[in-house]
Amino acid sequence: MDFDEVLREVGSFGLYQKFIICSVLLPAALPCAFHAYSQLFIAATPQHWCRVPELEPWNQDYAQLVKNLSIPRNRHGGFSECSMYARNYSDIVRYLEYRPPPDLMRQQAEDLLKLQPDTAHVVPCQHGWHYDRSIYSSTVVQEWNLVCDSSFLVTLALVVFGVGGLLGNYVFGYLVDLWGRRPSFYAYLLLEITACAASAFAWNYYTWLGLRFVVGLTVPAILASPYVLAIELVGPDKRVFCTIVSNIAYSLGLVVLAGVIYVVRDWRELSLAVSMPLLMLFSCFFLLPESPRWLMAVGKTRRAMKILKVMARVNGVRVNRDFVERLQRKLASTKAAETEAASSVHYGILDLFRGQNMRRKTLIITLIWFANTSVYVGLSYYAPALGGDEIWNFFLAGAVELPTYLLLWPGLSYFGRRWILFISMLVGGVACVATFLYPSITLLLYCVGKMGISSSFVVLPLLASELYPTVVRGLGMSFSSVVAMVGPIVIPMINHMGQQMLVLPLIVMGTLLILGGFASLLLPETRNRNLPQTLDEGEAVPLSFLLCCCVESDRNQKTPQIRVNPQRKPISEKGTPVLHRVDTPISNRAACKVVCGICKKEIRTL
Repeated sequence: MDFDEVLREVGSFGLYQKFIICSVLLPAALPCAFHAYSQLFIAATPQHWCRVPELEPWNQDYAQLVKNLSIPRNRHGGFSECSMYARNYSDIVRYLEYRPPPDLMRQQAEDLLKLQPDTAHVVPCQHGWHYDRSIYSSTVVQEWNLVCDSSFLVTLALVVFGVGGLLGNYVFGYLVDLWGRRPSFYAYLLLEITACAASAFAWNYYTWLGLRFVVGLTVPAILASPYVLAIELVGPDKRVFCTIVSNIAYSLGLVVLAGVIYVVRDWRELSLAVSMPLLMLFSCFFLLPESPRWLMAVGKTRRAMKILKVMARVNGVRVNRDFVERLQRKLASTKAAETEAASSVHYGILDLFRGQNMRRKTLIITLIWFANTSVYVGLSYYAPALGGDEIWNFFLAGAVELPTYLLLWPGLSYFGRRWILFISMLVGGVACVATFLYPSITLLLYCVGKMGISSSFVVLPLLASELYPTVVRGLGMSFSSVVAMVGPIVIPMINHMGQQMLVLPLIVMGTLLILGGFASLLLPETRNRNLPQTLDEGEAVPLSFLLCCCVESDRNQKTPQIRVNPQRKPISEKGTPVLHRVDTPISNRAACKVVCGICKKEIRTL
């Protein structure tokens, strides 16, 4: 007996699930959105130029004059941020002291620049920097002078944050199954809020860096816990709904974050603003239930039964003695089946690579997952570097995702997974690469690329969960997502390289997306297909490029020989079956027909 049968008895998507998802699980996406990207503005680098102590009295009212006197121009015509003229500024000061303010405003150093500026030596900044505070009143870059030779420390902070996410995704993934969904979520939330709030009181860069690493540990897990709980509370037919809605909530979190940043421009106040309000989520502690599916898996049947009774009452199901007895019988049969399955075979990561077909699918899924994670995080990090208003750019990066999800919702049901994944990645990749050819519309192409990667970021986990067999589904999803977390570690370095060439990161990310898009064509379509349960069934589902009616493979795995088989008779399209179990070298089951996805003829698979 499957637990989904139990959910049907109490209501697989009734008022209870809708209330929990809308009032608790959707707001739970805010901590991840807030803490994953607030660092872009906490450590924002404003315009800056060298500080000259002798010219300090004139800097506030005559900043342009001071720059003309002391700062050389770069190759783009702007003022250099890391160098200054080595001049006798004492003589210049004596001249300025006897000039009335109108002359200084009009003159803009025209006469003073005749003092042989071409022969003046250019040296690195000697006395610190001045910062443009028109956008941010204070950032960690301004406070600890993380510019010029120290600018790599800003990128290092993002890399350390990504390393924390990689480790947290691995470690906390086990704790979710050990502690349960509800206590693990609130434990991560408390740790995340504490670390982020404490970083507002950091006294030096390395203290702040260590606290940001702790925040990075919790970000992937704090997003996964409520999502896992949501899909475990609903029936299989509503899991796509939960996936779409959770991504909508995440994008709304990015939009709200842009609003918070617009109001709060000091980095210490911003650290508190994105952490302390999240304490309100603890008010939902007694409303949020534990996953009854998890409770059954760990043998806590009595607690699971209590939650299911509440669920049934809220969903309008009459709870009487017959209902309770029937529910208890189903829970007992479900527990017995799970116990028997768990005690029979234990699977590990190596099982994902034992069969040739499963090995190929695992590698392809992991490659696409890496591309998606790298580009999604990379484009989100890249938004402030597009030029213009950084906060507005970030707002657009989150807002353009919302219409994508609304279009994606019906598309997954009508057009399937594979083609939507391919088209999304291809459109996003081409848009990113096109910024090299059309730099004047970089912002527009960026938004198109963000829409493409947002769409594929939703489709891929759904497709992967339907391709991995049940016995290794969680293991396969965890393996692919953990490998993909290498992307957020590498992508800040690529964005840092883009300081000299603005479109370079977009070209790299676009190429990666296009490569992953074409790789997705190798995966089979899973819409309206039975999910594989065992490794044998997963091995029997062929890759897409093997779906050819005139190809048949030899059973010998060591020396496969492909030969033409023209004697295959076509099967009526009316009776075309979906992919079911087929006989394999490791299975003695009777063979079922497998039909070509192109010409509807019977085939055999590797």
